[in-house]
Amino acid sequence: MVARRVATKLLATEHAVDEAIADATELMSDMVRARRELSIAATSSDPSIAKVAAAIAALSEARTAMVEAHGELNELKLRLGIRTKMGEDKLEEATPVAGLREVA
Repeated sequence: MVARRVATKLLATEHAVDEAIADATELMSDMVRARRELSIAATSSDPSIAKVAAAIAALSEARTAMVEAHGELNELKLRLGIRTKMGEDKLEEATPVAGLREVA
């Protein structure tokens, strides 16, 4: 139960970081479109766009760290003798990608 609780939180956190990256990239896209639609000089909006780009880079680093933590926790799970699959949570199964299949 303890391992399952940790796995559930891990998957939820990974999902939240992915959603934050998606939202931030949509924000940047909207900012660029708005600048063009309003005929605002690129120099006027560059500082704010650079901040959003920096935030996306930080979120990407956070995602990498979460993926690494996931791998380390999976190894720890095996060392502890826990044989259940950590990825049983519905968050991981909720987003199948068309055209891809699981291989052994």
